[in-house]
Amino acid sequence: MAKLVSKVYGDALFSAALEENKLDEVWEEVRQISSILEENKAFVDMMNHPEMTREKELALMDEIFQGKVSDIMMGFLHILVKKGRFGQIDSVLQYFDKKAKEYKKIGVVFVTTPTPLTDAQKEKIEKRLSETSNYESLEMNYAEDASLLGGIRIRIDDRVVDNTIQTKLEEMTRKLSKVRV
Repeated sequence: MAKLVSKVYGDALFSAALEENKLDEVWEEVRQISSILEENKAFVDMMNHPEMTREKELALMDEIFQGKVSDIMMGFLHILVKKGRFGQIDSVLQYFDKKAKEYKKIGVVFVTTPTPLTDAQKEKIEKRLSETSNYESLEMNYAEDASLLGGIRIRIDDRVVDNTIQTKLEEMTRKLSKVRV
């Protein structure tokens, strides 16, 4: 259900931003609001409190965001509050962000290695991924995980390239467990 809510409202916001030719502006507002909500959990809790009336929620929204965000975003926030969907705002904003990245052909890449990569290694990975993907630009995320032992794991969307020693050892273990002696 939450996935459906984020899709319906995220698609509506995305369509409105495209129609008004303000995708970049709305996308920046989405990122800013996401950051504000992340930093101010008390505000989110207050907005979701059962004793808060819709009128109070709308007044609070106006007080905080009126004049600071576009009319598209203000209307979107009002609709979320009026429909009682403010509790799903995080998932809606995440959905919008993902949809905007798809539209702009920005690939989100997660690279995990057992040790930190040098700048030259990162540049080589980014260059290779740019050459082999359909994305116009890449948003790179690097992480270390010593349990991998060696190699590299790259994830783009739902595709994973796992060339780690850990995975190879697990595959060998599975194959050896099937051998009959």
